[in-house]
Order: sequence, then structure tokens, then C-alpha cells
Amino acid sequence: MAVVAALGLWAAGAADLPGGAFPSVVAAVVVMAVGGSVGLSGDAGAIAETNAGLSVLPLSVALAGALVIAAGFLRPLRHRAVADTKELTGWAARFAVLWVPLLIGLGLLARHRFTVTLGEGAAADVGDLLGATPRVGFETDVPLTLVFGLLWLAGVLAVALLVARGAPLPARLVRFQESVRPAAYAMVVLLLAYVALGLVVGLVVAATRGHAAETLAVLLLGLPNLVWLAFTIGLGASWEGRVDGPFGLPMPRVLDDVLRTPADSTLSLRTLSEHDGRVWWLLVVAAVMVLGAAFLMAARSPARMRSWQHAVHMAVALTLTVLAVCLLARVDAHYGLSLLGIGDLGGGLSGLVKLHPNLGTALILAVAWGLVTGFIGGVLARRVHRRGEVAPDAPRRP
Repeated sequence: MAVVAALGLWAAGAADLPGGAFPSVVAAVVVMAVGGSVGLSGDAGAIAETNAGLSVLPLSVALAGALVIAAGFLRPLRHRAVADTKELTGWAARFAVLWVPLLIGLGLLARHRFTVTLGEGAAADVGDLLGATPRVGFETDVPLTLVFGLLWLAGVLAVALLVARGAPLPARLVRFQESVRPAAYAMVVLLLAYVALGLVVGLVVAATRGHAAETLAVLLLGLPNLVWLAFTIGLGASWEGRVDGPFGLPMPRVLDDVLRTPADSTLSLRTLSEHDGRVWWLLVVAAVMVLGAAFLMAARSPARMRSWQHAVHMAVALTLTVLAVCLLARVDAHYGLSLLGIGDLGGGLSGLVKLHPNLGTALILAVAWGLVTGFIGGVLARRVHRRGEVAPDAPRRP
């Protein structure tokens, strides 16, 4: 995770931050990736004040860590049918024992303060005269980071057990694997397929359209943030947000164009298509991807399951997946500097970026998509031979 974060920040130019801040920023990004709490603080002298906040998950870093941890957790458990709860808890505890000191170390390292330049002209002169040179910094709430970091680890290990067909389950949970595991596996494949497709598109953009460093920074820090956002929009969901000031969304540019308005704007297929008609391809990609995931789920399920059961399983799985994406891809970032409590001191310092899902609509659409594609996937998978299934005309042993 630290390697991915460091490479992404280096591509974004963070290696040139003053005061040797680069290691602290890398640590802060890793802390945020596991759900940790990184708070921003400001100080601008006696008669001026700053306010800042940041709530965003660098999902490329989180995904890299989750894949590595899941692979390490599953490796000693493979090729076994059943494992008792005590054994699984023991393996999870081993990972937690290593995870806790790592989180503490990252939390202590993730703190730094910067002096913010007011630029040139009247704003800088007033700031110097009144002692209002702003300083902004960040630091980690270590206890809260431990709580969320352990919850993140528990979630990763739980999903790994749900998804991996070769991973053992406690005897009491084995009866649920026929309905849960195929759906969980299909959803993970769906999300990773979006990431893989986005990676290919991003590399092509970096190679052909210039700004390679900025594009690589986005890929290494926030690729899932963008492609999973595109996934929900392709399903028909909408997001509300606004971009104001010098801050902005990294790519594609059409997002920034729609959201850079005085008031909150809606991000949807319709509003995006007004700026770029190619956005309708998101609907086509979503249809193909979700139907493929439904077929995969049905093909990995027992042959005795009926199409309506596949539809229900797909609806539940897709709804939970969309809910997770909506919660993880939210963005809130703001920074402001005021003098005597009035307005912005100047220099284009104030900024705002926010992006929130219309959660109710997204979940309703996920249920509808899941029911339809789950039923179709179940019908298409009827002719697929399941592992362990004996063909009707196969000779039996005496």
C-alpha cells in the first residue's frame, strides 16, 4: 500500500513538498485508504482563521492492500473443505497483531504542517501586515484509526472467505455457501473488471494524450473511485456535487465541467451527455458487465437453483455492492481562509469539492438491474456444466 501511495504521490508532484513532508503525506494516504481518521487544521494568526476538511478514500491504495492481505490470509487455508471458528479466528488474530503496530506507526508518522503562500499583490501585503500568513496541517487520530483500521481488516478477511471457493468455512456456515459465495464472487469480479478496464483506458490516455504523470497519479491513487462512480452512473444512478475554487476532480474533464457551478449540480447520464455524447457508452458497458456477472454467478451455483432464485440472489448482491460503492466513493474536501470572520482573504485560496450519491435511487435501480439480469443469467447458465455435476447420459459405476 505504501509503495502504491508513494508512486501515485510522486507522479502527482508531492515529492517536491517543502519540509520533507513526502513520507508524512504517504503515511496519511495509507491511513485514509484503510478508513483511518486524518484531520486537517489551520492557523492564520490572531485575527484570521482557516478551516479545512477532507473526507475521501484513495481506493487504488485500499484495493492493492486488500488484494495482498486476502491472498496472504487464504494461502494457508486453501484446499480444505471445513475449518472451525477457532482456527479462522486464530489466523485473523495473527494478521491483527501485525496490523496494529503498523497502524500506530503510520498514524504517528502522518502529521505535518505547511505554510500557505498568499501569492503576490494586495493579499500577500495584507497578510504580512496583519500576521495572517496561513498555516495548514494534518495529523492522525491514532485511536480512531486503530478502530477503523481493524474494521477494514476484518472486512477484507470476511470478503476473502466469502469469495474464495477453495477457502474453508466453519461447519455451521457451509450450508450458506451455495447461495452466498457465487454471488459474492461475481460482485468482486464485476468490480475488478471495471478497474481493469479503467486501467487499460487510463494507460492509453497517458500514452496518447499527454499529461502522463497526472494520469498515472490518478490511476495509482483513485482509479476505483472513478470507474466505480462510472459503474453506478451507467446503471442510471445520479450524484449531487459541486466543484469550486482551485480544486477539482482529476479526470475526466467532463466531470469537472458539469460540477463547476455556483450551486450543487446533478451528475448523471443525462447531464454528462450534454457535454459529451460518448457518455451513453457507460450504459452499454454496465449492461454487459452486470449481465456477465449474473451469468458467472448462475454458472457457479448449483444446477438445481431456479431462475427466480438467481434473480433474487443477484438483486441482493448488486444492491449491497452499489451501497458499498456509494459509501466509499463519496468526496468532501474544503479549505477556506477568512479575515475577521468575513469572506475570503484572497489569492484564490478557498476551494470546495463534494460529491454525494442519491442513495435511494441508486439502490432501487440496483434491485431492478439485479432481478432482470439475475433471471436472464440463470436462463443462459442452464446449459453450462457445473463442476461436480454428472451428465444425465453419463455411465454410472457399478
